Amino acid sequence: MTRERRRGVLSIDEGTTGTRAAVVLDDGGAAPAAYLPISVASPDHLRVEQDATEIWVNTVRVCREALDWAAAHRVEIAGVSISTQRATVLLWDTVTGAPLSRAVVWQDRRYARRLPEWEEEWDRRLIEHTGRPVGSRAPLLWAAEEIAGNPAARRAHDEGRLAFGSIDSWLVWKLTGGARHVVSATNAVALGAYDLRTGDWHEPWVDFLGCPRDVLPRIVDEDGDLGAADPAVLGAELPVLSVMGDQHAAMIALGAHRPGQATCVHGTGTFLDAVAGDRPPAPRRPVPGVLTLVGWRSGGVPVFSLEGYAATTGSAVRWLCEEIGLFESPRRLAELAREHPGAARVRFVPALAGLRTPVWSPEATGVLTGLSLSTTRAELARGVLDGFAHSVCDLIEGLEAVMGGPIGELICGGGLATSDVLMAAQADLAGRPVRRALGHETASLRGAAYLGGVRAGLWPSVAAAVAAQPPGPVFEPASSDGERREARAAWRDLLSRHVAAGTEPRPEARTEPHRQEESPS
Repeated sequence: MTRERRRGVLSIDEGTTGTRAAVVLDDGGAAPAAYLPISVASPDHLRVEQDATEIWVNTVRVCREALDWAAAHRVEIAGVSISTQRATVLLWDTVTGAPLSRAVVWQDRRYARRLPEWEEEWDRRLIEHTGRPVGSRAPLLWAAEEIAGNPAARRAHDEGRLAFGSIDSWLVWKLTGGARHVVSATNAVALGAYDLRTGDWHEPWVDFLGCPRDVLPRIVDEDGDLGAADPAVLGAELPVLSVMGDQHAAMIALGAHRPGQATCVHGTGTFLDAVAGDRPPAPRRPVPGVLTLVGWRSGGVPVFSLEGYAATTGSAVRWLCEEIGLFESPRRLAELAREHPGAARVRFVPALAGLRTPVWSPEATGVLTGLSLSTTRAELARGVLDGFAHSVCDLIEGLEAVMGGPIGELICGGGLATSDVLMAAQADLAGRPVRRALGHETASLRGAAYLGGVRAGLWPSVAAAVAAQPPGPVFEPASSDGERREARAAWRDLLSRHVAAGTEPRPEARTEPHRQEESPS
């Protein structure tokens, strides 16, 4: 008996610490994913970098493995969808196809002390146009300085063969054999120079940072004109159906489509994203680290969102297990946390790459406190997960302050969301139900594929694709309001004391004043 041929989308999820690819089938589910880790280097406590060639080679390997699965199971591939880590950038040679720099990762803080010099002049204008202040990262400033200081990049620019972009730009350019130099709206926003009003680059900020306009990718819709994969790369000429930032792909898959719905995704960092509607929200009051973004853009029409994040939660677990060796594995940490009854006296602030919300302190460090001779490994593990839950509550409170109203539904995903202890702690400390989505570990893969699959005719809408998936368990708050208020007050006190203790005067700047450079047209 001949098996009926099914349809699917080859979906790539290019994360910070690993690359995965899987076929998302026409029933909305994902086939087994192929996965390879990606190296992350930190030459010092401020810089975080990756090898773009490693990213590309791993991407091709996992895609071919996923396509082999599709062939073995008689699945017709309608096209390729991509979700990527955002704000990780690089420069490459458009003739040789080789990267001319390390990829600078979104966790990088090399400009954390320099950028505050421009806050007074630029913050108000940037928040109005781009939805974010100057901040602690400046990918376009890095591009300008890399072109000036890297002889290979400068020579390539002089010869008209230099391209700049984020990871989605790099992957689409490589997949299409150089036919498309683009960036999706969700990724462009993360670069800090996307104009929320025009949907294009905010040229005054681009020019001030000194980034030549001719190296910038063209901004496109998440399901826009993305070309087709070169048959020499994947063995078939597959259309690139959609490209988007990983957190917003997860929003689609987890079912946050309407204003007030929010997702909490625990990956390398923990990201809280809430749907804001078809217009950028007018903040009731500014909150450190809460940004206005494009959730996705289709047919030229954007859906806006608000986002806050804690940069190092999943990466903190990795650090605790692999670098420090306190736990054998993330799984063992979660198992130990279950053995400790109630909240821990141990407090862990996962600020290993600075704090953003509720206090803006890019140079803040992590905290592990409350230790005594009676502290067990189980209590230590529970304290780590409680710290993550408190960080989520900081983000919830920040987003609600900007929206001027409550987040109505919180849906969780990501690797750490498999921990019942963490989910229960989030519900207790936030004082509201928390739903863990089933299949959340493939949310970014599926969300990008759902958007692209609508374009390819697999589903009539993303809502229809999501509706076919079963709901996950709900964790209800079990602690009293008094216990919750007491725990949150103790956490805020710890943060305020730690940030105050770590504050030190900035050294006098010894560099020349920043000059605007004329950008080639």
